[in-house]
Amino acid sequence: MASSSMNSSRDSNSYWTPKQNKLFEKALAVYDKDTPDRWQKVAAAVGDKSPEEVRRRYEILVTDVMYIDSGQIPIPNYKSTGRNRR
Repeated sequence: MASSSMNSSRDSNSYWTPKQNKLFEKALAVYDKDTPDRWQKVAAAVGDKSPEEVRRRYEILVTDVMYIDSGQIPIPNYKSTGRNRR
């Protein structure tokens, strides 16, 4: 099924569970840019995602960080839940 917009469908590429996101973050810390077959290894660590899906997720993350760092997107003001108060 073709789509004119990346955000118009909720396939495995567009929906990531919180657990998958955490596994993705941890895998990125383990497999840096110089790791051979990086995206295959990250995909294996995440599970249920292809190397292309994790590579695309990384590209989106990099773009988001760039926009935040440049001030184009404000950093959210999260409300404290009280669990992590100092």
